[in-house]
Amino acid sequence: MRGRLEGIVGRYVHFEIGGRPHRVYFEEAGDGIPLLCLHTAGSDATQYRHLMADDGITQAFRVIAFDMPWHGKSLPPAGYQETEYRLTTDLYAETVCAFCAALDLDRPAVLGCSMGGRIVLHLAASWPDEFRAVIGVEAADHQDPWYDRDWLHRSDVHGGEVCAALISGLVAPQSPDEYRWETLWGYLASGPGVFKGDLHFYRADSDYRDRVAAIDPARCPVYLLTGEYDFSCTPEDTRRTAAKIGVEAIIMKEVGHFPMSENPSRFREYLMPVLDRIAADG
Repeated sequence: MRGRLEGIVGRYVHFEIGGRPHRVYFEEAGDGIPLLCLHTAGSDATQYRHLMADDGITQAFRVIAFDMPWHGKSLPPAGYQETEYRLTTDLYAETVCAFCAALDLDRPAVLGCSMGGRIVLHLAASWPDEFRAVIGVEAADHQDPWYDRDWLHRSDVHGGEVCAALISGLVAPQSPDEYRWETLWGYLASGPGVFKGDLHFYRADSDYRDRVAAIDPARCPVYLLTGEYDFSCTPEDTRRTAAKIGVEAIIMKEVGHFPMSENPSRFREYLMPVLDRIAADG
C-alpha cells in the first residue's frame, strides 16, 4: 500500500429529529474527552479535518464532527422537496442533543463556529450539566444582518458562487491561499437554499441578548474566541457577550471568521490552552 491513511474515520448514524428519521454522517478521530464540533452555516464538517488530524489534540480528545441534515453527506429527510429548509433554535438544539444521545456521548465539550458558536450559548444556558464546556468560535449573542438573504437562493444566480463570494471577505488576508479556497469550497458545494435556511436561525431566530446573562460559567465553562478580521461576528460583539456572561473574550490575531479551516496552525495557538484547561478539569 503506497497511500497514506489518516486516522479520521467516517460513519453514518441513524436517529430521529422531531419524530422524523435521519441518517447523519460524522467523522471522528482520537480517544478521551468527547469534543463535538459544529460547522458554520452553509458548510459541513470538513472544516474540522485539521483538528482531527492533529495528534496533539486527539491524544486527549475524541474529536467528532457531523454534517447537519441538508449539509455535506447528511441528506435531507424524506419528503424534503415539499418544504423550505429553515433552521430554528429549537430544531438546531434538538439536532445536537439527539446526536449526542445517539452516540451516547458522556458530557461532551462542544466547539461551534459562527452559527455553531451561537447555538453553544443556548446549550450552556439550557443544559449546563449535560456539557462539560462550550467553546464559541466567532460567537456572540446577536449580530445585525449585513446582507440580503434573498440573494442566496434565486433562480437567476448561481447559489454556490454567490454564497462563496459573500463570505470570501470574512477570511483573513494572512490565511494561506490553499486553505482560503478549501474554506470557500464548502459554500460553492452547498445545496440550494441551505445557506439561506441556516441564516434564518442565525439572523432571525437566535437573538440571545436577553438570555446569555443567565449562563452560569461555573456550571458550564464558556470560552469565546473571535478573529480580529471578522466583520460578521466582530470582536466588539464577542466582548459584549463575554461581559454579560462574566468570561474573557479572546481575540485571535491574523484570523477571520473560519479559523479552524482558513488558518489551522494559527487557530491551534489559541485553542490548545483552552483544551488544556478543559482536560485539566476532567
